[in-house]
Amino acid sequence: MAARKILVLFAHPALQKSRINIRLLTAVRDLPNVTVHDLYERYPAFDIDVAHEQAQLLSHDVVVWHHPFYWYSSPALLKEWQDLVLEHGFAYGRDGTRLHGKLALNVITTGGPSDAYSKQGYNRFTLRELLAPFDQTAALCGMRYLAPFVVSGTHRLQPERDVPAYAAAYRHLLAALSAGTLDLARAAAADTINHLIPAGKVA
Repeated sequence: MAARKILVLFAHPALQKSRINIRLLTAVRDLPNVTVHDLYERYPAFDIDVAHEQAQLLSHDVVVWHHPFYWYSSPALLKEWQDLVLEHGFAYGRDGTRLHGKLALNVITTGGPSDAYSKQGYNRFTLRELLAPFDQTAALCGMRYLAPFVVSGTHRLQPERDVPAYAAAYRHLLAALSAGTLDLARAAAADTINHLIPAGKVA
């Protein structure tokens, strides 16, 4: 199988203040077959080039929505990207089959700890449940949605121990997706994809 090409659609309106996401991006930028596309850097005025974005989607096999988990969703520009780029007749509808068969997943960071995202936690829902709009968006577009890669409790992470471990895990995940060595059936069914990464690769 030919290596899959991965498009990382990164959305963070204040990247300079993020000690986690910068490390995550640095870990994957040099991977072969991975394109990191910083939406806020390219579109500071939200003037999205729809034709360019659709061409990017067509030239890649995996779409990664990488963003902090803002109010149980994504930063505004990523929602604007979805609204404009995933057009009827292109991404969905009778003739909207251009994305069929591609893979999609979220890579998210949360300030709250992992146990906050449960039936018993203060957020009352799992992350997989809260990401249902992304899951259904992928389904409507004929894409296969995989469980999210999650970095939780970012305010409490140790910068010299935890953060490098998550960065290495992210790199391993994208490399496995590109090489076709990730178990997609398990990745689609899981609550998070983190536990599918070999021991020692993730905190």
